[in-house]
Amino acid sequence: MLPKSDWEKLIPHAGTMCLLDAVLAWDARTIHATSAGHARADNPLRGEHGLHAVHLAEYGAQAMAVHGALLARARGDEQVRPGMLVSLRDVQLFEEYVDQLDGHLDVHAECLYADDGGAQYAFRVEHRGRMLAHGRAAVIHPSIADAGAAGPLA
Repeated sequence: MLPKSDWEKLIPHAGTMCLLDAVLAWDARTIHATSAGHARADNPLRGEHGLHAVHLAEYGAQAMAVHGALLARARGDEQVRPGMLVSLRDVQLFEEYVDQLDGHLDVHAECLYADDGGAQYAFRVEHRGRMLAHGRAAVIHPSIADAGAAGPLA
């Protein structure tokens, strides 16, 4: 198991926006992380009615970021590489709000494709073995010069 203190500096998410608590397992293609922050009152994604399940896609995206960072570190690259989430596909939600669920969430991501320009992952989020959400997400890694010149992506 890798606690948050081991990898949190490798990703751009900070403070309460760093939604994952620990990495339970990872290899060249997959990552299994855990989070109990879905139930916290200070969860930055929480709305008036609670934490909507649509935000579980962000949990999946953060698992992707941690996986990419751990792979980069294993190759000897400690620099955080900027990434932008550019698409979500085939997302299915099986619960409306998730903040009332006790315990932790299991967040899984599997790299389907990756190169220097970006990556595509499948993700799923479960609670006590029950599927809460799954889908696919794509991220691009613009160069530092391109990111500043192009401005934010819509």
